[in-house]
Amino acid sequence: MPYAQDVDQIASILKQNPTWNAINPKHAARMRAQNKFKTGLDIAKYTAKIMREDMANYDKDTSQYTQSLGCWHGFIGQQKLLSIKKHFGTTKRRYLYLSGWMVAALRSEFGPLPDQSMHEKTAVSSLIEELYTFLRQADAWELNHLFRALEEAENAGDSAKAEELIKQIDNHETHVVPIIADIDAGFGNAEATYLLAKKMIEAGACCIQIENQVSDEKQCGHQDGKVTVPHADFLSKINAVRLAFLELGVDDGVIVARTDSLGAGLTQKLAVTDEPGDLGDQYNSFLDGDYIEDASEINNGDVVIKSNGKLMKPKRLASGLFQFRPGTGEDRVVLDCITSLQNGADLLWIETEKPHVGQIAGMVNRIREVVPDAKLVYNNSPSFNWTLNFRQQVFDAWKEEGKDVSAYDRDKLMSEEYDSTELAQLADEWCQNFQRDASREAGIFHHLITLPTYHTAALSTDNLAKGYFGDEGMLAYVAGVQRKEIRQGIATVKHQDMAGSNIGDDHKEFFAGDAALKAGGKDNTMNQFG
Repeated sequence: MPYAQDVDQIASILKQNPTWNAINPKHAARMRAQNKFKTGLDIAKYTAKIMREDMANYDKDTSQYTQSLGCWHGFIGQQKLLSIKKHFGTTKRRYLYLSGWMVAALRSEFGPLPDQSMHEKTAVSSLIEELYTFLRQADAWELNHLFRALEEAENAGDSAKAEELIKQIDNHETHVVPIIADIDAGFGNAEATYLLAKKMIEAGACCIQIENQVSDEKQCGHQDGKVTVPHADFLSKINAVRLAFLELGVDDGVIVARTDSLGAGLTQKLAVTDEPGDLGDQYNSFLDGDYIEDASEINNGDVVIKSNGKLMKPKRLASGLFQFRPGTGEDRVVLDCITSLQNGADLLWIETEKPHVGQIAGMVNRIREVVPDAKLVYNNSPSFNWTLNFRQQVFDAWKEEGKDVSAYDRDKLMSEEYDSTELAQLADEWCQNFQRDASREAGIFHHLITLPTYHTAALSTDNLAKGYFGDEGMLAYVAGVQRKEIRQGIATVKHQDMAGSNIGDDHKEFFAGDAALKAGGKDNTMNQFG
């Protein structure tokens, strides 16, 4: 509702309640405007529509891909969105990513943990709620500055300025954007997945990413030892997430089905199959094993299945897990993806071992032969050595073209000695264009970096600690942090304001009038920053 109309409506309510005469309708309308979303479900419904529109726009034009950065704290997410609005004027097609890796490493009460789903389930939904609390506070903070300017214009009798500010308030773009939230492998059986999905949606998640690993064997997608589940088990969890969305009224909630099959060589159990060629039979057909002729070849404890019309003894490890045949990863990925899209998933996530447009496109093109509008969420992972990968890709391309590459050692291309070479410069161009190229050629709708702010926090802290505790002393902070904040227009330089001091002052005035004891007077050191 437009601000002026809201003021009039509240004024009408106040007239009907004469004992409320101390309330200024402008103050109440202002507080309403600064609190657009009342619940997490309001957020989930709002952001789901945004994401669906973005997906439709991408289908028409692949240059309209979306992006996000993983954030492990509400403040980090807030500052990211403030920066996006400052630099680009809009938050369109920019999301947040919630990484299970960072929840495990940074948000568990057990302390830092590996990415193996050992952290508390509720830590995930709690972080979603925290992120949206900080994004809503960013709205309140930004609008508070507009309302203060409006009050100043009205007191000065500047009606033209006041009218322009009201227009900005009415057309204010929220910092609340979609979150793609990682539910790992579902933290247990399908019922556990459903219960956690509900918590995540109630906290504001419009999009849940789930992977086809075994919950109690879950590993980081870029580590060894990954164990997948048969399709039927995974689809039951997709159904659980969909029902959670529908139960809570988020009818267009988005599910991202992640497959780890490219790097996973193990399965926990054999798939149930009723007839040749069904989904269970296809899953089992990738198993590594030996065909046998008669029962004499069966040893104590062996398992035997019928496959391709013959008896096969799958290879079972001492752990009880079964092994897939080497080289079947890509075929399993394609089957996983087609099956997920045909059974309720909206987007795909293929965990790869390197950022290679050709490799990703090869799999996506096979998937699109069956599901033409298949789209990916892709992990631009910090686990990749991006510099080395792209330098090696250029090296290989040049070698294939017949170009002389004798000046380069392929295994040592990470070395600084190559930084100014033609190869390194071209590799950086390929890296710079990776998201555009992959979205155009490999069906990637959403690019994310899972845990960049884990690395940026460590890097910036290292730089400050090195200088501050060394010879630079206080200059390390002044030159390396504060001066840059001031010159780059970063809002945190006025940290009291960013934390809500001015909002609190205004509320004190709303509540107590002239008797309010404010923090923002002439002795407030924030005034040093203009």
